Amino acid sequence: MLLSKINPSFLECGTDEAGRGCLAGPVTAAAVILPNGFKHPLLNDSKQLTERKREELRSIIEKEALSFAVSHVFMEEIDRINILQASITAMHRSIEQLSMTPEFIAVDGNKFRPYPNIPHQTVIKGDGKYLHIAAASILAKTYRDDFMKEIDQEFPEYSWSKNKGYPSKAHRAAIREYGTTKFHRKSFKLLPEQLILPLK
Repeated sequence: MLLSKINPSFLECGTDEAGRGCLAGPVTAAAVILPNGFKHPLLNDSKQLTERKREELRSIIEKEALSFAVSHVFMEEIDRINILQASITAMHRSIEQLSMTPEFIAVDGNKFRPYPNIPHQTVIKGDGKYLHIAAASILAKTYRDDFMKEIDQEFPEYSWSKNKGYPSKAHRAAIREYGTTKFHRKSFKLLPEQLILPLK
């Protein structure tokens, strides 16, 4: 059973990211403040849910949350500051966009850069332990998936509507055949046997 908060006496947001291990597209983070006592039987780590259930929960979260925000950090910035810093930056930007200021931040994972004037706690596998982190994981995942489906229309040969930019066999085969695009992360090792690829 997922818990609602780490510190029930505080106005607390959960934050999580999606797309950290992808070869293409942004890393996306969300921050969510849920009302006290919020519960939903389906709410869980986004990776444990089907796409249909994630979409269903996204609508519920957006309707019921006291506040939520989503932020993308795009490929050029990922390549410039590295994926860990980009992930944390996306979380910070999501928190900045909340319509109310949380008193505490619950972060999925074990790495975070302190947010100004708000204490935080990192929680390994927090998206499977706390509802507000799970809610953030669902928003981050669904918003990022939407972005990947949109750019799939421009570059259908990479099958991003299916693999969402992760290093699947089909994705790597397409990189091998067609090279990279403006949406690929150039600082990543896109192919095991090749580091320098032709640019489109």
